[in-house]
Amino acid sequence: MKALSRLMPGRRRSGKADTPQTESGIAPDVVPGSGFTAALTMGTALAMGFLAVFALALALGADRLADRWSATLAQSATLRLSAPAGEMAAQTARALDILRATPGIASVRVLEAEEQRALLAPWFGPDLPVEQLALPRMIEIIEGGGGFDPVGLRMRLAAEVPGAVLDDHSRWRAPMVAAAGHLRALALLSVALIAAATAAMVALAASFSLAANAQVIAVLRLVGARDAFIARAFTRRFTLRALAGAALGTGLGMGALALMPAALAPAEGAALAGPGFRGTDWLWPLVVPPFAALVAWAATRAAAFRVLRREA
Repeated sequence: MKALSRLMPGRRRSGKADTPQTESGIAPDVVPGSGFTAALTMGTALAMGFLAVFALALALGADRLADRWSATLAQSATLRLSAPAGEMAAQTARALDILRATPGIASVRVLEAEEQRALLAPWFGPDLPVEQLALPRMIEIIEGGGGFDPVGLRMRLAAEVPGAVLDDHSRWRAPMVAAAGHLRALALLSVALIAAATAAMVALAASFSLAANAQVIAVLRLVGARDAFIARAFTRRFTLRALAGAALGTGLGMGALALMPAALAPAEGAALAGPGFRGTDWLWPLVVPPFAALVAWAATRAAAFRVLRREA
């Protein structure tokens, strides 16, 4: 009942019914500053802010993975040449002439034996005698700005170099980009679920707080307070709690990401180098606290008016 004792001196005398002070005066004292609801709101906002940082990191990392995979595979192609040992040199030279004369191809390069050995090492070990095996000749193709026509190139190769097989990586690029897109959608869905869970928990805490302060609300109504004033009092307090908790959770999440080991470098695997923040991406987590406060404001306001209408 301390809030009631503070309320009485704050009434404004007039010819009409006495009305309480604005929320800058009495509103903060209407809502308890600590207790179960305060801990629930702060803890929920902290946990959700922490998880939202990692969901954002996953979404931004998926975007980078999709761009990297698409750009890397789109800019290169491979020509595999199979021919008898006595004809390999002649067919390789003819294939190189055709590739160099094809518009849209910036450069071509024949893979050396050591490079082929490195490509096969994960499966057959580093001591594979590549020189003694009848392996096909591999030619790396780097596209130019406009790219080349793979259909036309395949037709010309089929006519002049029958043992050549062109792989423009399209069958690899599309599934990988689609997988990165699904990963991004999953991350955004996680952010939406985090926001929904935050709204539900804050609304629950506000409802408990309103129920616990039923006597205070009844007296406020007796002295002329409108439901909008009472709702603003609860909304302001719970919004500030959610903002503080989300800010703390966001800071912890950013710190955890910053302390992650730097072993996930691009050279060790593009799939592992994507997740996380890079450069200006570190500004995105700063959106989490105000967004959490907005969600808490909307949830608390809706819950407050619903409870007040029910108890009217």
